Amino acid sequence: MSEAVIDRENGAVAAAQGRSLAGRAVAAVVSRLVILVPYLWLLFFFLAPFVIVFKISLSQTAIAMPPYDPVLSLADGVSGLLEQLRQLSIDNYVWLTEDALYFNAYVSSVVIAAISTFLTLLVGYPIAYGMARAPASLRPMLLMLVILPFWTSFLIRVYAWIGILKPEGLLNQFLMALNIIDEPLIILNTHTAIFIGIVYSYLPFMILPLYSSLEKMDYSLIEAAKDLGCTPNGAFWKITFPLSLPGVIAGCMLVFIPAVGEFVIPDLLGGSQTLMIGKTLWNEFFANRDWPVSSAVAVILLLILIVPIMIFQSAQARAQEQER
Repeated sequence: MSEAVIDRENGAVAAAQGRSLAGRAVAAVVSRLVILVPYLWLLFFFLAPFVIVFKISLSQTAIAMPPYDPVLSLADGVSGLLEQLRQLSIDNYVWLTEDALYFNAYVSSVVIAAISTFLTLLVGYPIAYGMARAPASLRPMLLMLVILPFWTSFLIRVYAWIGILKPEGLLNQFLMALNIIDEPLIILNTHTAIFIGIVYSYLPFMILPLYSSLEKMDYSLIEAAKDLGCTPNGAFWKITFPLSLPGVIAGCMLVFIPAVGEFVIPDLLGGSQTLMIGKTLWNEFFANRDWPVSSAVAVILLLILIVPIMIFQSAQARAQEQER
């Protein structure tokens, strides 16, 4: 074989290797962009509003538009910015510790959200379990029925519960027609109505993660447990529930986090006496027009929700490392 032919073959091999390296480099860049773009999106639309709200929380109320004295302005240059940093005040956060209203609102919101999450889990788990054990041909229809309420406006669905729960509503008329009760039940404008509204509204967020975990489970483990003498209840608590725990945690997070800051359901179903941080936040913004204090309330609420999530993620990461 001549040297010219050998050189051409070597050149072709080198070109192919170069194209292969270039292709792998492009694939690596694209794979990183696929991950980077959503993170940039979340960073911009989450972190930027948080910084703005935090900046307002360090301001002082003023009779102006907007109703606060702006801080950390770049209009006076770097020297002016440094002077403003020295003058920053946390008076709004101190005010939150001095007024029991805000502390009670936080506690009430967390308690109501926790009870609602537990009730949603009690209702959602049997539904998700039944869907997972249903024939494969029926599962798409069952999933559609779970998602179906999302086709209707959330506000309309909450208003519908007013017509159901009010003293002259459908529920009381139905119970009185069956002679189960003699006089209408007072459900509207109570905590019971709030629990009903939250459980109904957020039930799909609990069912879907639970179904995802239960549908992937190997049910031959249950049969093996029964063959070894385990009772159905024992098999559930020793096998089914532990294997579905990731879905339980995900569903509880998806329900608890928005329920803590819920405003529409407590306002429409709970009445004016309901004390939740979402209503308190709305009153500070729009009724009192105290943007700095309401921003401080929002920042504390965000920290209350983020810190447990970070702790949970850290514990989950350690558990995964131990399993490896």
